[in-house]
Amino acid sequence: MAPKFHKLNINQIRRDTPDSVAISFTVPQSLRRDFSFTPGQYLTLRTTIDGKDVRRPYSISSPVNSDHLTVGVRCVDDGVFSSFANKTLKAGDDLLVMTPEGRFTAKCGQPAKYLLLAAGSGITPMISIAASTLQANESAEITLVYGNRQTDTIMFRRALEVMKDRYMGRLTVVHLLSREEQDVPLLNGRIDAAKIAALARTGGIDPIGADGVFLCGPGEMIDQATVALNNIGVAPDKIRIERFTPADGQQPRAKPSNAAAHAAAKGASVEIILDGTRKKFAVNSAGESVLEAAARQGLDLPFSCKGGMCCTCRCKVVRGSAEMALNYSLEKWETDAGFTLACQARATSDDLVLDFDAL
Repeated sequence: MAPKFHKLNINQIRRDTPDSVAISFTVPQSLRRDFSFTPGQYLTLRTTIDGKDVRRPYSISSPVNSDHLTVGVRCVDDGVFSSFANKTLKAGDDLLVMTPEGRFTAKCGQPAKYLLLAAGSGITPMISIAASTLQANESAEITLVYGNRQTDTIMFRRALEVMKDRYMGRLTVVHLLSREEQDVPLLNGRIDAAKIAALARTGGIDPIGADGVFLCGPGEMIDQATVALNNIGVAPDKIRIERFTPADGQQPRAKPSNAAAHAAAKGASVEIILDGTRKKFAVNSAGESVLEAAARQGLDLPFSCKGGMCCTCRCKVVRGSAEMALNYSLEKWETDAGFTLACQARATSDDLVLDFDAL
């Protein structure tokens, strides 16, 4: 089933750092099953700002057994929703919240040794993964390497301190600061390939011995960390990645192919299958994605990030063909099976049918 939006009430908004807030939602008993989640998943928050429909995905930071759903929102330059969340939202307000989505998840309830590498707001899914894993099994161990500019920019710092005290000997937190000197030179700087290699060499982290290595942060940090882990010899299937990149498709996209240009010039017909119903619309611009074409014609398809990262708009090509401008989330087996992302898909045939209900 496609994800659904429900109206949830904000139970609390807590100032976490000078430029971030933690927003907690109350989930009615009738929606508890719909909003059950696996640690690492995200919520899509939706509201109207200056007359425009605005949606943004934010990772769940609360553990799976929490009474509330909490997300952390850091204010970014020109961030429409993040500015709204940090300056305007208040406890008691209602927001439309999509049921949990996402594949950047960790198994709980079994012995596990995880290495978590996060930068900035990349901590938000990690704190849920860490808390949920440690609560679920007394043999679980977590090492978190967390990069920030300076101490006062560390999101969920107090929560991490409480967790360290509660899970003494099972949770190790390594703070790296790029703009604040620390007593240990190794802890100064950013998370990059050299830093990860140095931490592994000195025994600060054990990537090879980890059951899973989770990476969350900006694209450059992800790329550098992946190279370092590959060089150390970490098996690719142990590495899980969540990229935090600009919203609304601001990252560069591949140019439309000749086939996409040809299909758009002829006014490609697109039919979508969603929740068992069928709707049709046309694509008439080579650079226009299926999602953009649908929105232009008043159709509301599932989406969240618009950046090819989250898979909320995942669907299957059942007739015709399409190309993606970029893809950070679909795996090879999915593209081989015909799946695409509506936010990145461009019709390359005159007739295209996409099934959002396909599993």
